[in-house]
Amino acid sequence: MNSQTLTLLLLLLVGIFTSCDKDDIEYQNQFEKSYRAWLDFKKESGNSYTYTTTFGSSTGFAGQTKITVASGRVIERHFKYTAVPQGSLVPQESLEWTENESELNSHTYTSASLPLTLDQIYQQAKNEWLLERKNAKTYFEAKNNGLISSCGYVEDGCQDDCFLGISIGSIKKN
Repeated sequence: MNSQTLTLLLLLLVGIFTSCDKDDIEYQNQFEKSYRAWLDFKKESGNSYTYTTTFGSSTGFAGQTKITVASGRVIERHFKYTAVPQGSLVPQESLEWTENESELNSHTYTSASLPLTLDQIYQQAKNEWLLERKNAKTYFEAKNNGLISSCGYVEDGCQDDCFLGISIGSIKKN
């Protein structure tokens, strides 16, 4: 067999094996459609937008984090508890607060969402939250005009507050 034929055969075999690789993420088609919607929104908004995440706990706590992004950089994070169980010992200054760009992540040990851009959220969705797992149920929704609204997973057997991912209530252009 000459070297040209051998090279062609090797390229054909590599092509066959790589084309048969199965994607390792759940909701592949829905994710890709949402990601394309994100790229359109990003262009239309000049990569400047605000999104609000929400959370609720089986212990009665609930809250929201509003992240403001300008030209692809997080410039503000605002957190507010929307429900606090009666008798809880949350300090007044922890109930609601705002961080500007130079103060980001200055509030530690908080229920606030991390100050991520939507680019970072889509990356985390693809590389972590949507990975196929044998021991978990995966979720993905795109109810914000096609943009990501809920993405994450719950490990089998977990009883309370088990969702690992993100819930985004709204996304708006700045």
